[in-house]
Amino acid sequence: MSADLEEKTDRYERMLADAIEAADPRPPADTPLGVAAADVIEMAESYLEDGRHFRADDDPVNALASYSYGYGWLDAGVRMGLFAVPDDTELFTT
Repeated sequence: MSADLEEKTDRYERMLADAIEAADPRPPADTPLGVAAADVIEMAESYLEDGRHFRADDDPVNALASYSYGYGWLDAGVRMGLFAVPDDTELFTT
């Protein structure tokens, strides 16, 4: 694996894991928006797991794609107001 691809895959894995930890659902869980927030988190976590599976299978391209998709789900959820995130983070576009 090229050094650039390895570095980028490492960075995106960390970024997605950190983003999952930082995202705090805003709407109550028993509301439609709360369900949507839970779905977004579930998708992001699934993509993180998929990426780790691809890495274990020595498939960094699909690992990076998985991390990117998972991050995209979370970032979209933040932009839609489903999640509160710390003001001092650069993990999300707000």
